[in-house]
Amino acid sequence: MKNVILASASPRRREIMNKLRVPYKVIVSNVQEKRKTELGLEEQIMDISNQKAMAVFKDHQDDLIIGADTIVEIDGEVLGKPHSLSEAREMIKKLSARTHRVITAVTIVTAEETWSFADTAYVTFEEIEDSEIEKYINTKEPYDKAGGYAIQGWASIFISKINGSYFTVMGFPLHVVAKKLKELGYTVV
Repeated sequence: MKNVILASASPRRREIMNKLRVPYKVIVSNVQEKRKTELGLEEQIMDISNQKAMAVFKDHQDDLIIGADTIVEIDGEVLGKPHSLSEAREMIKKLSARTHRVITAVTIVTAEETWSFADTAYVTFEEIEDSEIEKYINTKEPYDKAGGYAIQGWASIFISKINGSYFTVMGFPLHVVAKKLKELGYTVV
């Protein structure tokens, strides 16, 4: 069996990966995430997940590398990670009382094959009062997450409906990764 390497700095992805009980190590890819806007949205993030995996694979060609990327999109606009209170406020206001889409792409690379996919979930937020938004954006939660929220964090109180995988929204579609690892001969769980 090849050693498994998760090419991600995300503590959420590590938390989800731990559910598989497949031994792995983390090597962060340090890829500059630049989307190729001439591609469709799913293809853009699959490209980024592929870049992350390949950046680690070049130095670990005997291993199995997993790269991932997640975006939040509403009305054709991709909401990245907010860098300020005002950006976080604007994002959460856009999501309030609306449904948005979360797409997570994963690339698995071995010497024998490269496999990429994108999984989509739709998340509906309740209407969020301005005072709730202010309290929320003054926590540390919004600032290292696409769309400015974490489904497993305080923002969960705003979510009324999810259509798709909870783990896709969290940033790592566990069901699809588990299936692929099983196909490759790994014992999961």
